Amino acid sequence: MKKYIWIIILIALGFAFVCNTNSPSAASESMAVNDSTQNKKTDERENMVEIKKSEEEWKKILTPEQYRVLREKGTERPFTGKFYKNEETGIYVCAACGNELFSSETKYESGSGWPSYWQPVSENSVRYVTDTSHGMIRTEVVCARCGGHLGHVFDDGPAPTGKRYCINSISLDFKKKDSGK
Repeated sequence: MKKYIWIIILIALGFAFVCNTNSPSAASESMAVNDSTQNKKTDERENMVEIKKSEEEWKKILTPEQYRVLREKGTERPFTGKFYKNEETGIYVCAACGNELFSSETKYESGSGWPSYWQPVSENSVRYVTDTSHGMIRTEVVCARCGGHLGHVFDDGPAPTGKRYCINSISLDFKKKDSGK
């Protein structure tokens, strides 16, 4: 019986490796790109100042619920988030650091109970981490500036990307677009 358990574990680890190498960040890093594209990506990353704070500093800045989700990788209950039904035009930013993450133009109703988007504002606004918690292998989405947990991305979204960024409302703030009036 032990032999079969080890085989299952090895298969799962191999699957995790394949999933990680097929993640958007791993794929973009492993592909050969021309120098101008590589320089542009480097410039964008250099312009983003990473925010590093101690957990005590984060506890002072964030509400207890924000801390639980953003720093401890929690999740809010489905269909309860403040942005789940938001239909205003604007930009969703990280609640911890203000980094621009998602546009209302890419938001859609996925039926999952969380705000869902088919792509981030920029490929450099979020990072991807393999998440093996809860007996699953998923791709976690974190803020590229402060490392805050936002949610997960799945491959069951709409065209043109086929992605569903399933994001906790508590991880977000919203900058409403000025209507020009």
